Amino acid sequence: MNDGGAIDIRTTGAWPAFEIVNPAGGRRALIICDHASAAVPPVLENLGLAPEELARHIAWDIGAADVARRLSVLLDLPAVLAGTSRLVIDCNRLADDPSAMPEVSDGTVVPGNRNLDDRERERRRKLYSIPYHDEIARRLIDAGGATLLISVHSFTPVMNGIERPWHVGILHDGDTRTATRLLGELGRVPSLVVGDNQPYSGGDPEGYGIKVFGNQHGYSVAMFEIRQDLIQTTHGAEAWANILHAALESVLAARTENG
Repeated sequence: MNDGGAIDIRTTGAWPAFEIVNPAGGRRALIICDHASAAVPPVLENLGLAPEELARHIAWDIGAADVARRLSVLLDLPAVLAGTSRLVIDCNRLADDPSAMPEVSDGTVVPGNRNLDDRERERRRKLYSIPYHDEIARRLIDAGGATLLISVHSFTPVMNGIERPWHVGILHDGDTRTATRLLGELGRVPSLVVGDNQPYSGGDPEGYGIKVFGNQHGYSVAMFEIRQDLIQTTHGAEAWANILHAALESVLAARTENG
């Protein structure tokens, strides 16, 4: 197994657009993490937000990057991690989606996103999201058409005052074959509450990974949503990387057997 120690950070200008973990990892699959970072480029002056706001889930998927990095080593796969906060631009949203650069997120006003003109929106896409998506596309093409795209996210335990009971959710839209198998594998663990298209649907809102790489280009997508309180510590991230590893090994083995 590759030791996973190699990290390749690509920049556009002076800013790291994405990070690659275990770039030489083998096997026909790729791990991505759209909301890996809470970082805001200095030119944007923290979008006018206090540091404590940028530490919240509105800025990134807490714990998701840690799980993705560990899973990269366990599965001996490359992982591509977005380098910019989703408040700057959400890499899991389509270009014309207003929520890609939200003026308000979970009740918090984002001053640096108010009244953005088309020029600034396009500048952010070119610097921060297009290089990330291009790297994913390049690696999927290089790996071949049967490549499995593994997308790692996290969600909050409570949303709009409603508790979310799921430990992990499998999101899907369109092709459900991989999702069905993963639901079966994770369902074998009696202690887990597993959501099928929960805490929300893989098609509403439309995510870039499932919509573009999955539905438009035909790659199979395994999209995980893990409750963030379970992975916000090192111990929790390690435990969940092991849980996903076991489920994904079964899926990858079945895909190999079926060609």
